[in-house]
This record gives sequence, C-alpha cells and structure tokens, in this order.
Amino acid sequence: MNQENNNSSYKERRKKAKEFSSRQDYLEHELQIMKFKRWRPNLPMRDFNIELEDLVPAIAATIGKIVMVAAMVAAFAVEFNLFGGDPSLRNAFIAENVRWELLIAGGIFVILFSGILNPNANLAGTHGPMIPLIAMIAAAGGHPLALGVMVGVFGMFLAITKGGSKLMNLTGVGVRAGLLIFLGATGLLSQIKAFGIWSAGEAGLAGANAGPISFVVIGVTVIVYALLARIGKRWLAIPLCSAIAGLVAFVMGADFAFVTAPGLPHFDPTWWWGETTGWTLGWPGLKEFLAVTPFAILAVAMWTPDYLGHRVFQELNYPKKAKDVLMDIDDTMTVTSIRQAVGAFLGGGNLASSWGTYMIPAAIAKRPIPGGAILTGILCVLASVIGYPMDLAMWAPVLRVALIVGVFLPLLEAGMQMVQEHKDALSAGTCIFASAFVNPVFGWALTMLLDNMGLIGDPERAKELKLSEKLIIPGIMFIICVVSLALVGQLPGIKGIF
Repeated sequence: MNQENNNSSYKERRKKAKEFSSRQDYLEHELQIMKFKRWRPNLPMRDFNIELEDLVPAIAATIGKIVMVAAMVAAFAVEFNLFGGDPSLRNAFIAENVRWELLIAGGIFVILFSGILNPNANLAGTHGPMIPLIAMIAAAGGHPLALGVMVGVFGMFLAITKGGSKLMNLTGVGVRAGLLIFLGATGLLSQIKAFGIWSAGEAGLAGANAGPISFVVIGVTVIVYALLARIGKRWLAIPLCSAIAGLVAFVMGADFAFVTAPGLPHFDPTWWWGETTGWTLGWPGLKEFLAVTPFAILAVAMWTPDYLGHRVFQELNYPKKAKDVLMDIDDTMTVTSIRQAVGAFLGGGNLASSWGTYMIPAAIAKRPIPGGAILTGILCVLASVIGYPMDLAMWAPVLRVALIVGVFLPLLEAGMQMVQEHKDALSAGTCIFASAFVNPVFGWALTMLLDNMGLIGDPERAKELKLSEKLIIPGIMFIICVVSLALVGQLPGIKGIF
C-alpha cells in the first residue's frame, strides 16, 4: 500500500488543509508528497500548489533582488567611472539596469526555470560577496560582460561535473555551522552599522527627531521578531517587520519619496554594449576576458558554500522524508550559469548566485521552490514595469530590516542550532577563525580540508572517507581557492597580480 502511494501522483495524494489538525501538518504533508520532474514541465495544481505562505518569500526575494542588483550595478558604475561620474546620469543608468534585471532575469528566467522546468533548482539571485571585488576587477582592466560570461562558463563546468554536490557532501556539520554563524554574525553587524550611519545622516537633514530612528526601528524589530518566533510565525518576519520599520521611520521624520516612474528597459544588447550607449564600454576583447579569469574562478568557488548554506535551511525546516523537494546543488548551478551568461550578454550587470533572500524565508515557511518562484517572477515583473516599488524596497529602513530578519538572523540561528557536540564546535570555531582571518571562501576550504583529514571535528567520520574524499578533492579545492585569492589580492599581506 505504501509503495502504491509513493508511485501515485501529487494530485492523487493531496489532501485539503482542513483535514489536518494544524497548518504546519498540512504544509509538511505537502512537502512529503511532491516529486518534481527534472527539465520537464511542472505545473501548478498538477505537480504542486501555490499557497499563501509562498507570498512571503516572494516579497522577500523581490526586495532582496532590487537591493542587491542596485548595489552591484552601482559598484560597477562607480568603479568604471561611467558617464564621467555624473550622478544624475549614473543613477538613471542604475535604475534602468535594475529594471532590466527585474523584468528578464528576475521575472522570465525565474518562472521558466525554477517555477516550471526544474523546481529543484533554486532561483538565480545576486552574488553579494563579489561586490567588494568590483574595484579590483576595474583596476585589472576587466569588463562586466567578460566577467559575466566567464562566470557562466566556469559555473557550467562545475555543474556538469557535479562538483557542487560532491563538495557539499564533503562539508561536515561543524564546517557548515561555522560558515553559517560567521556569515550571519558579520552580515547582521554590517547591516546595523549601515542603518546607524543612514540614521545619523537623516538627523543632519531632518533635525534631532530623526537621530534615533535606527535605535527605535531595530528595537521594535527585535520585539516583533521575538513574538513571531514565539508563536511559530517567523516566516512572516520580512514583510511584517519591513512594513513596521518603514512606517516607524516615516512617522519619526525620515525622508521618503517615489521617484522611479513606470516604464520598460532597453532590450537590445547592442545598445547596452555600445561605445556611446548603455554601459558605454563597447564589446570586450581577449585582454578583458583574460583579466577577469581569476575573479570568475573565485566567484564560482564561492558558490558551493553559498548554496550549501541555503540547502541547510531546507534540511533543518523540512520533515526528514521530504527529500524529493530539496534544492539540487548541481541543477541550481546549471540554472545560475545559464542565467548568468545570457543575462550578461543581453546587458545585465548582475553576477548571479543562489537566491538567499528567497530560499531562507521559503524554507522557514516550509514551502518548496516552485510556487514562490512563480510569485517572485510576477512581483519582479510588476516592480520593473511600475517602477515605484523599487524606491520603497531600496529605502534604508525597509532594506536593512528585511536583510536582518530575512537573511542574517536566520543564518546565525541555523548555525548555532547545528552545533550540538564538542567535535562540531571545534570545526565551527576553526571555520569562523579562518573566515575572519581572510574570508568565508578561505575559511570553508581550509576547514573542510582539516575536517576531512581528521585533524579537527569527528575523527570517526574521517576514517570512513576515501583518500580522494579525505585529501585529494578538498586539497585541490583549497589550492584553487588560495591561488585565486592570491591573484586578486585577497590574502592578507600578499599583493595581487591583478
């Protein structure tokens, strides 16, 4: 009978929510009866259902998309000195490129790939850790299109060889925990600091009443977040806390105005990569492709710990039997690589990675990928065409609180939750130390190598590993990461070549 149930379709096994004693039981049952088809159409009502809970990660993802793409394109615009540094022309270009990314990459790609063709692939978001490296990419003589294409090529190679899933399996519990704790803690502190700086600026513009905005908003956010956690509704944190933060800040005198009018972006790649239009950089040559190669290798090397952290959230929040709806690392890399190469060619300035502001709240809400992906795509298209939602999402109170409660606090909590034994704590501590010393890529690669060799962590686990799993693969990954970091000047005390 169980075998028959397992072979039946989602539609046949589905039950109505009122048949369950709680909403959580219903959502967990939904996760356990779904089994998506790879690279074939998966349709709403037939293979999955769209629930109210899917709207929350969709809103969070849309806010995160606008924020992160704007930050990345702005970094490119500043470092490449586009339009001679003219602020008005530069800001108009940034808004235009964000609008393009929302419509094509955030809308059509998300619905087509993660919503229909492969719901086990997470949405392709923005590679935030690459933003600080854009200054070096520009100084090295790089080019946004060349970088985007090379990231897509290297990412596809890793996906085809299934290197991503292999590295995920070789990353022990303690290493995963340390990575999550470090990313969560550093991100949390950076957002609070940035919000405080913005609040101080508002005080100078609007008078003394605007000064304590960050203190009051963060204080209210902590209380609301704690109450949501208490009643088991933490998945509502992003929309509710962001709305309250925006309202409180506005009431306290913070300045806000809608400035991005409705419209459509340019669709012609020759316009975006013209010498006098779009990026005003022209098409890249061989020199530009060579200049961005080490940065592209580093970007793809960063993918595995990033993807790993997002899948961990599903594993922590989904029922144990819901293995068929877990994010597939290699398929996510495939989708991200395709989106990256095509998006860059068409003129987009985004560097893609797994979409954290979608996956984390979706996992907490106990929802699979496709339903929220379709809603995310729709919201991104609407935000792009209407324009005004982009202003609201990029407003500091909404932006900072959304990232705090939707990404960094859950990362920190998940990492701490995974540390249950002393051996895991040792690996986690080493990972945090190495990450703080250099960066999370170095911390992950070094700690994975030490953990698999049995020098830290669980020695019994190390004994069960093959030589390739214990030394060769982690060793090669560590060397690739260290060499890439050294080439681009990311190792302390070592001057980069590029």
